Amino acid sequence: MTAAPATDPTADPADSALVRAARRLPVERTPVWFMRQAGRSLPEYREVRQGVAMLDSCMRPDLVAEITMQPVRRHGVDAAIFFSDIVVPLKAVGVDLDIVPGVGPVVAEPVRRWADLDRIPELTPEHVPYITEAVRLLVAELGPTPLIGFAGAPFTLASYLVEGGPSKNHEHTKALMHGDPALWEALCGRLAQISGAFLRVQALAGASVVQLFDSWVGALQRSDYSRFVLPHSRTALAAVADLDVPRIHFGVGTGELLALMGSAGADVVGVDYRVELTDAVERLGPGFAVQGNLDPALLFAPWEPLAARVEEIVRAGRSAPGHIFNLGHGVLPSTDPDVLTRVVEHVHAISSQ
Repeated sequence: MTAAPATDPTADPADSALVRAARRLPVERTPVWFMRQAGRSLPEYREVRQGVAMLDSCMRPDLVAEITMQPVRRHGVDAAIFFSDIVVPLKAVGVDLDIVPGVGPVVAEPVRRWADLDRIPELTPEHVPYITEAVRLLVAELGPTPLIGFAGAPFTLASYLVEGGPSKNHEHTKALMHGDPALWEALCGRLAQISGAFLRVQALAGASVVQLFDSWVGALQRSDYSRFVLPHSRTALAAVADLDVPRIHFGVGTGELLALMGSAGADVVGVDYRVELTDAVERLGPGFAVQGNLDPALLFAPWEPLAARVEEIVRAGRSAPGHIFNLGHGVLPSTDPDVLTRVVEHVHAISSQ
């Protein structure tokens, strides 16, 4: 099953439904994209990635462009999400890390002392010329479909660096945060520059929207978020404030943090599947669009209950000044791609009535 987006090839992506929704402007139908839509759920992705390591694939502009385009061609989504990984800018500045299959990012030497900061220089465009080239290739091919650039937020990057890899409890991270707050501030300040510069490179090359992912920040309580995280997320998002691109901020398990995440400089706040969209809208107030929030596991349910939940989310999204339909986390690898295509078509059909 292949869906072709019904768009004017001469239209400006800055006036697309997704960008308009992010700006809280009227739209003819609810725009849709999926986090992790360019990935392991697509057989064409697995084919082109065969024998190519994850980080290597992120540094080949031709491959990045092909993978980014695959879900746009197949599903007819309203935006492409740039194919990369949140640790790519860390690798680019010289951090010794790798993405281990089945594990995730693994850092050879965790960052836990002041001397370790010397191994993390600031990011400049010269570190990532392949990103600029890939974005330009994509913008040319996408035409009226907007491209979403992204970066990892300072807290999540810091957690990988301090823990040495993925962590369930973030014990080293929290110990450093509270035990040596000056080092924590210095580390996150450096990472805010890296994240912000990475977003800016993509926006300057032609991305129409950017998203800051804070995958692990739901592990924190509100007071710790306000003190140790919010200033640095704000710095990262501020790096593109002068470029007139909408900014999306998303985290996992962040129901208690939504209003604070909005205050970091977001135009759109992503809502994970644990929070009712209407509750999120109430917590955020009128100044924000929302993104979300179908549970990725429901894509495995029979069509009738899945369609009913999609309809509930579209209705709930109407209570916000702007709504971008998405999942409440990433597409699971074993998801049937045809179901994703059907969800896109359903959202478009029911929201344009």
